[in-house]
Amino acid sequence: MKPRPRPSLARRMASGTVAVVVLAVVAFANRPVLAAGSEALHNYNINRQSYKEKYGHWAGLPVPAGFRVNAIHAAMLSTGKVLIVAGSGNNREQFERGTFRTVLYDPRTEKFSEVETPTDVFCAGHSFLPSGNLLIAGGTKSYEVLEKDVQRAGGVMKIKNESPDHGARAFVKGTTFRSASGFEYRSRTAVTVPAASKVMHGTHAQVTAGEVEVWVDAVRPGDAAVVRAGAQYTIAGLTGSDARNMYGVADKITREKQEYGGDKTSYEFDPRTERYVKTGDMVEHRWYPTLVTLADGDVLAVSGLDQFGRVLPGRNEVYDASKRRWSESPRHERYFPTYPSLHPMADGRIFYSGANSGYGSDQEGRTPGIWSLDSNRFQPVPGLRQPELNETATSLMLPPAQEQQVMIFGGGGVGDSPISTARTDIVDLRGRKPAYRPGPDLPRPARYLSTVVLPDDTVFTSGGSSGYRGGPYRGEKRSDLFNAQFYLPKTNSFRTAAESTVGRNYHSEAILLPDGRVITMGSDPLYDATGKAPGTFEQRIEVYSPPYLFRGERPAIAHAPGRITRGAAFTVASPHAARITSARLVRPSSVTHGTDTDQRSVALGLKRAGGRLELRVPEQAGIAPSGWYMLFLVDDQGRPSVARWVRVS
Repeated sequence: MKPRPRPSLARRMASGTVAVVVLAVVAFANRPVLAAGSEALHNYNINRQSYKEKYGHWAGLPVPAGFRVNAIHAAMLSTGKVLIVAGSGNNREQFERGTFRTVLYDPRTEKFSEVETPTDVFCAGHSFLPSGNLLIAGGTKSYEVLEKDVQRAGGVMKIKNESPDHGARAFVKGTTFRSASGFEYRSRTAVTVPAASKVMHGTHAQVTAGEVEVWVDAVRPGDAAVVRAGAQYTIAGLTGSDARNMYGVADKITREKQEYGGDKTSYEFDPRTERYVKTGDMVEHRWYPTLVTLADGDVLAVSGLDQFGRVLPGRNEVYDASKRRWSESPRHERYFPTYPSLHPMADGRIFYSGANSGYGSDQEGRTPGIWSLDSNRFQPVPGLRQPELNETATSLMLPPAQEQQVMIFGGGGVGDSPISTARTDIVDLRGRKPAYRPGPDLPRPARYLSTVVLPDDTVFTSGGSSGYRGGPYRGEKRSDLFNAQFYLPKTNSFRTAAESTVGRNYHSEAILLPDGRVITMGSDPLYDATGKAPGTFEQRIEVYSPPYLFRGERPAIAHAPGRITRGAAFTVASPHAARITSARLVRPSSVTHGTDTDQRSVALGLKRAGGRLELRVPEQAGIAPSGWYMLFLVDDQGRPSVARWVRVS
């Protein structure tokens, strides 16, 4: 599909400067307003052919009113459509109404459609399976409540059952627990407490109490019911041995802020039927988890907040793709902050870049390193500058994947820190003792950057802000960044790209389309354009056309097989075979919060045979994991073809 840049203003200048100025004001609606004449000249310049050949071009994507959603997650499906997932969209009212949304966008027809969304997959984790289905797991069970809005003391109550003889016991929502001082607390949900277990050691019985956790709220509002030390509670309605064997225990019950609670539902989104397919539930509730598909096709889930808003202390789990079932994986116990950026390596190990997106200890689990899953050994990787600024950073595997280099971009301080960095660092993972080395600085300090691997082996970076969620930074009321640039691995430098017209910070995404363009969406600023809270979620979508789309005729793929095999060669027909210099398999993106464990570009061996090309797939599953890819041919001018979808096995 050829790019559709906006019509050049050069053809419309004769109709009057007023029209040009109006268009400029609309295009730059969330940017500082310049003089009308300057805006008109700028808009004229960016639409010139020579400008687009050098810097590329941005175009707004018209989105019908009924399909404008808060883009929290986005994925490029093997059908060529873009999956845009909002869930409740960081909107409490939508959550309480049970209004959860998913939209599909088809770049070929420019049509949108709605997908029924069964639960709140807002802030879930996701990764592609070898089948092409997108595994989406976790999400939101409850919304946060700020401390100023907490009217009643609340906390986690652990219900204990010390009887091994009377089976599990069910307790309804609203079960009352009573403290020694007479204060009462009621449970938010129904729970079932398992029976105690009994093991005989000769004539001696060892009993281990069954237990389950539930959130409770004080019956009376105010501070009187606050408890800051561990205590035991009786359960209303129980008598006799039941009252002795069953009781509640809580470490504290306070009016502190209540964090988001994670869900445990899990789905495969099927691109062919365009439906969520329920799988087995996760072992743990997870909000802000990272999912990473392993070389064998199973999926590892790490980190996240549990149903009570606590960071999971290293309890990770594995999804069996053949059985559609989750199971706990104690041999993979390791603590990470939420949404850690994980990159599968060629040898099956996992590299943690240090980038992450939020919750967790400001010390533990933030050291970059290589994780050997077989032994659960973690090898720290030194050399990363400003490691205290890894939160809201972005990282990706540089192209091609065979070179095993990971780059980290920008980032900020822990929590709502106003500090950010222009730092980039790069690590080559092939050596015995890999270490980060400095990369070129970004043009400005940035967090929430979007990074996209392009078929010409460059990396496009856009969006982000210098301040927390687009907020104030060094005197600025808003700190969204409109500059975009290409990172060039061959020269280890940045090259300027055309500036965007829509600010993108927290909750924003960018992904490569099969026609070589980049689609950008989302942004959840804390402040409006005047620097005052609250901001409004950005529902406009922009599409960027890189310079390679304006430099003459692109090569084409006349024929390619639908399935290819690792370690084997396959033949592709192209009328431009003589000028093809490289071929790439680009794995489709699945991104949220700057985290994308799927994105990678794989170089293919290339031989010419008359008017045909013989391409060879790398043999290692760690380089080219099974699944769907976009096959691009790139010519001697760096121009990529429109991709063909192929399945690697």
